[in-house]
Amino acid sequence: MAAYPPSLNTVEPAAVSPGPSPSTSKSPAFNVFHRIASWRSSLGLPNPGTVENLQKEVKSTLLTNFFFDGARADLSKSLSVSPIFQVTHSFALGSQTAAPSYNFGAVFANNNVFLQGSVDHEGNVSGRLNQGWSANNVTKAQCQLSSQVGHSMLQAEHDYQGQDYSVNVKAMNPSPVDATGIYMASYLQSFTKNVAVGVEMLHQRPAPDMTETAASYLAKFTSTDKNWIATAQLQPAGMLQATYWQKLSEKVEVAADLQVIAAPARRDAIATLGAKAQLDSTGKVSALLEQRFAPSFAFMVSGEIDHFKNAAKVGVGVMIESPSMTPEEMNMMQMLPPRRDSPSIHYT
Repeated sequence: MAAYPPSLNTVEPAAVSPGPSPSTSKSPAFNVFHRIASWRSSLGLPNPGTVENLQKEVKSTLLTNFFFDGARADLSKSLSVSPIFQVTHSFALGSQTAAPSYNFGAVFANNNVFLQGSVDHEGNVSGRLNQGWSANNVTKAQCQLSSQVGHSMLQAEHDYQGQDYSVNVKAMNPSPVDATGIYMASYLQSFTKNVAVGVEMLHQRPAPDMTETAASYLAKFTSTDKNWIATAQLQPAGMLQATYWQKLSEKVEVAADLQVIAAPARRDAIATLGAKAQLDSTGKVSALLEQRFAPSFAFMVSGEIDHFKNAAKVGVGVMIESPSMTPEEMNMMQMLPPRRDSPSIHYT
């Protein structure tokens, strides 16, 4: 069968152009950002943590946040383990610095939500909410309602943790009417696998005609094996705080804290060194012993001697938990992170 040549009136379909590639269709600014992001990802820099937890290890080693005097009792009852639901009755009396008090608290938590509320004998109510939207995004809110003038508080913040940086924005007692309140923003960036630096901005507006803005500069140094951490924070008005923490063994940790004020009107410094035996430059020697005799019972004894003021304080406390769960659920509760290392002795 003869092959006929194509008709001259027939138009061959034109070759379809593939068009610009996705990379070339983007703007130059996007290409630069993408290259920088790819380069940062190739470095493998760790997340530096949040500014709020910059000195977490030092605070958990030193006694400042754990000391108490007088008598104290915490009675807890766990009603559920998944989700976690617990109620607590706390009693305190005989303190030289605080009046006798009673506090009722409740905690509810699951994989995404953490709720905590409490009310004391004077009717003061406080609450806390943490909402996790993803592994890197957490919104937090705290509030306190008090009959005393100036003691009520509302705070809202949001944490975002990137691959090698963290961002936090916070507002305390914000007013949408006149924009009064306290506003804070912080940024912490890892520059190497061991060094991270950051900045924290503070904007205060107590009244519409009063405004103050200040900046703090942060630095964090972490060893490769995570056995020691050093931090430094330069605050406004010549205030410097430096800390050092080191883990010597599974049960022994050392910590040092130095606070220096070099303002024109005041020059002062306080140093604290602790390693199961702490020394405070103000002349205070304190000790706290916490012994857990059973999963549901712990006993605490604390004491402080101020050599310069010739004063002493002693505290005794118990923590009792009354579970209403099965033995399997009790074992799951014991696997949760403890409030403190127990048993342990601290000096400050």
